[in-house]
Amino acid sequence: MPPVLNPANLYSEIRAGNLSPAVKGFPARVYVPNSASDTVDVIDPATYKVIDHFKVGREPQHVTPSWDLKTLWVLNDQGDSLTKIDPATGKQGETIRVTDPYNMYYTPDGKYAMVVAERYARLDFRNPDTMKLEESLHLPCKGIDHMDFSADGTFLIASCEYAGTIVKVDVAAKKLIGTLSLSTGKPARPMRMPGMSGEVASRRVYDLKASPSGSMPQDVKTSPDGKIFYVADMYANGVFMIDGEKFTNLGFIPTGEGTHGLYPSRDAKLLYVSNRDEGTVSVISFAERKVVQKWTIPGGGSPDMGGVSSDGKLLWLSGRYDSVVYVLDTSDGHLVAKIPVGKGPHGLSVYPQPGRYSLGHTGILR
Repeated sequence: MPPVLNPANLYSEIRAGNLSPAVKGFPARVYVPNSASDTVDVIDPATYKVIDHFKVGREPQHVTPSWDLKTLWVLNDQGDSLTKIDPATGKQGETIRVTDPYNMYYTPDGKYAMVVAERYARLDFRNPDTMKLEESLHLPCKGIDHMDFSADGTFLIASCEYAGTIVKVDVAAKKLIGTLSLSTGKPARPMRMPGMSGEVASRRVYDLKASPSGSMPQDVKTSPDGKIFYVADMYANGVFMIDGEKFTNLGFIPTGEGTHGLYPSRDAKLLYVSNRDEGTVSVISFAERKVVQKWTIPGGGSPDMGGVSSDGKLLWLSGRYDSVVYVLDTSDGHLVAKIPVGKGPHGLSVYPQPGRYSLGHTGILR
């Protein structure tokens, strides 16, 4: 694994404008996988316009930068395939067969691509170039979705969406270390919350049937000092703080209905939290461990997954149930643009991003 250059700040190398030579000359683009229309939209962030659109496999969920930053992969979950994008041109490349790629990460040393095979509850360790399967780790983790890594790369913590738990995995040994319940002890929320309608309400009905535990963990992000893992929870409506070494629950930060995605600011002082069911974004101070701002999307919305612009000035989020992409100004949270895209936009990737290497998802860089 590349050395940690600043133990007090794992995100020191993703500061604004600190682009790797590996991405030199890559055009700035936002790649949006539309899960319900089996397409990818390509947005020019300078104009906020869709400049390209192409078909991919069934149900693309995320666009993931490779460990070496030179390739983007569209994860066609139900299509059991990956579609390559060349970020030097922004153009679609070959599609290869890969079983159940709901999400994808990389071991910190770059040796393996880790395909998150959600419907099989396993991590598939694959050759990062050929995607040939080399080893699988089956986990007691219904709905394994998102993860992040310890500062030294020795372990990861992953969310189990439909079990209300998280798991800790030894990366090198490819072995389960432990399971921790996030259940609040409270019953799951009513089938339809006040104010919910349309696809948001329909999805909530599905989610509650699939995960009745009262907890539904989603995105995971490590604190700048590597000591805390922040875990978004859609049922608890906030973020759990987990001691990674001891694997214990340190506390909870309420944020909003349907807490979903987590994104650190370029200066590593703030954590942007998308609240999908109420159309808001909460801003957590890493130092204070509390919400210091809350932004509301005018007219509501369904902010889901995304990323921060290279200069740190904009937060890009997919509108999961509104067929749009939201662009928010990180200085005060005001809506800069709402861009129409295909149906069911999900794990969009803002690219290129600052950093030395990618740990996967929509762009977890170090």
